[in-house]
Amino acid sequence: MRLAVISDVHGNLLALDAVLADAAEQSVNQYVNLGDLLSGGVAPRLTADRLMDAGMKTIAGNHERQLLTLRPEEMGASDRFAMLDVTASQRDWLASLPSTLVVTDGVLACHGSPDDDLTYLLETVERTGVRPATDDEVRARLGAHTQWSLVLCGHTHIPRSLRLAEGPVIVNPGSVGWPAYAGDEPHPHVMEAGTPHARYAVLDDASGRWEVEFRSVAYDWESAALIAESHDREDVARALRTGRV
Repeated sequence: MRLAVISDVHGNLLALDAVLADAAEQSVNQYVNLGDLLSGGVAPRLTADRLMDAGMKTIAGNHERQLLTLRPEEMGASDRFAMLDVTASQRDWLASLPSTLVVTDGVLACHGSPDDDLTYLLETVERTGVRPATDDEVRARLGAHTQWSLVLCGHTHIPRSLRLAEGPVIVNPGSVGWPAYAGDEPHPHVMEAGTPHARYAVLDDASGRWEVEFRSVAYDWESAALIAESHDREDVARALRTGRV
């Protein structure tokens, strides 16, 4: 099986279309979307239309949960923008999405970790910055989910993979639509891909074990940044142009 795994589109339709065009040339037979679909500064409603038509296996991320459950005054700017832009039928679609999904035998999809959509599975945030998580840290965050052969996660926007001894391969494909952001918990930190490219991953088990290819796709990020600026999201525009906060 060949999987195209995307995550963290964040309403960036231009990046999504570029990734889907690239994936169509990779002989994949299943698409998986790991959540954080619409909240951002570009085109939530149009992105929802595209994703709903695509029919890929999709889970909800923390931003879907926030968009559906928080009051507008409790939302950040990205969720509030998406909430005001999407239609009632799109909200119903978001509400129908599971938080985790068994993609196929032995393959689990989650957004953050299997038990928490806000947990960084493959990174650890310390007062001094962000570092790759140790094997023991990842095992602890997986909890009872070490029996899978492959765990797919998103949330951090950083492409990374880890093959645990006597455990699963864990893969984060990176972010399709938002290459850098600043976070507050558990300490202030930044997550930066370092370039503005749209990112996703292709996974193949033809060898008898899962192998991952991280793909980096050029697209018209200047146009996406200009759209974000038109919505007064200079922070999003800067990240889209540079891959940095």
